[in-house]
Amino acid sequence: MPLSLEPDAVVVVTSPDAEAEISARGLFEGGIGAGGVDAAVMAAGDFEAKAGQTLAAEVNGRPTILVGLGTEEDLDVARLRKAAGALARRAGRAATLVTDLVEVAAGHLRGGVSEAARAVTEGLLSGSYRFDTLKGNPGEAPALESVLLRVGTADAEPAAEGVRTGRAIASAVSLVRDLVNTPASEMRAVDMADAAIAAGAAVGVEVEAWDLDRCRSERLGGLLGVNAGSVHEPRLIRMEYSPEGAERTVVLVGKGVTFDTGGLSLKTSEGMMTMKTDMAGAAAVVAVMSALPALAPSVRVVGLACCTDNQPGPTATMPGDVLTIRNGKTVEVLNTDAEGRLVLADGLSLAAEMEPEAVIDLATLTGACMVALGKGIAGLMGNDDDLISTVREAADITGERVWPLPLPDIYRKQLDSDVADLRNIGAGRYGGALTAGLFLEEFVGDTPWVHLDIAGPAGTDEAGGEYTKGATGFGVRTVLEAVVSLAGSD
Repeated sequence: MPLSLEPDAVVVVTSPDAEAEISARGLFEGGIGAGGVDAAVMAAGDFEAKAGQTLAAEVNGRPTILVGLGTEEDLDVARLRKAAGALARRAGRAATLVTDLVEVAAGHLRGGVSEAARAVTEGLLSGSYRFDTLKGNPGEAPALESVLLRVGTADAEPAAEGVRTGRAIASAVSLVRDLVNTPASEMRAVDMADAAIAAGAAVGVEVEAWDLDRCRSERLGGLLGVNAGSVHEPRLIRMEYSPEGAERTVVLVGKGVTFDTGGLSLKTSEGMMTMKTDMAGAAAVVAVMSALPALAPSVRVVGLACCTDNQPGPTATMPGDVLTIRNGKTVEVLNTDAEGRLVLADGLSLAAEMEPEAVIDLATLTGACMVALGKGIAGLMGNDDDLISTVREAADITGERVWPLPLPDIYRKQLDSDVADLRNIGAGRYGGALTAGLFLEEFVGDTPWVHLDIAGPAGTDEAGGEYTKGATGFGVRTVLEAVVSLAGSD
């Protein structure tokens, strides 16, 4: 896992005299000259303390990085995480660093010291992420080896708890980024399965990987139909976290198309450039499952990752072919590039059979969702208002942006087929994200279900804050928070 700063290198200290090679000070906009920072220094560096802005300066004769937190009233975990990530990226050749970010931010977050420590830890670790293992000359690696989070003695225990949680979440997010950033030639369905088995073994989570014969015997017609043109076998990855005494079950389902050419409905060359990322939903499910033992929610969680590539081989599914999904419904495939919903249909059917209290799926499903919401916001759909609210609140808490979209009955008729129960694309040009959601709804029955279309925020084209270019690990934080909430709900 390419974190240049190891998770256990972020620690809490209570001594006001704790020293390191360099220090970092958190400042709010409008705090010019505050905390002994010379206003002239800030002005000379054009430093306004905007969220994520940094400036290397000298304060009281010591090398210091000034870290902008934005305005006090606007501070939230996302801005704090961004600021900590920017700090990690700015630390340069310093080996040790001490910072007051937790102290400065804690009073402005509803979760106080614990939430501040968690956000700062996540930001520091995520900001240290590098994916340069395939470069012949990766450049000079950051030197940062340890970060001391300074807090008062009374705050040591909640800060330590926040750090522990932040480490687990940052490691899970990093796992997603590793899996998604890896070239598709090295991340086939079988490689996804191997990664899930390794991640599960490391934390004591049960893992099964269903091979081609097992997928056939389990009647996974959607997954097999998408896989039909490939020379590489599919995998249905099943992971289970089952703590003693858990009375509820939550099932997570992820789209794992390891490379999407579009099949016979071939994408353009430009459209294929980022398609190694089309398994980000499945990667998020694997990562969430790997983090659950550290968070220890009292709920049984089953993760299903539906993995295959989508290729235009001589045996590929053709437009007009009909597939039979696990739950018995038949689907006329009119566009082989609308393949994610086909693999999810099997996963959702399996999930509904378990009669869980909740199902959450994650998928880089539609370009239409990006047209509607841009690249920074995920679409949120579902059939249960309470579950939708739980997931939306979880996203608000963790700072991941989602926006509710409807599943309007008036669009359902667009999925009617002349020869099968359903067609895999809507009959019209518009509302593609919504008709995709309506298609998925056909496979959950009455089970409470939420769908997150993460096509936009699963990756970023710009480096900044806690992220380098590439995969973001979006959805891991939200789903973990939602699972913890569902474990504690009445």
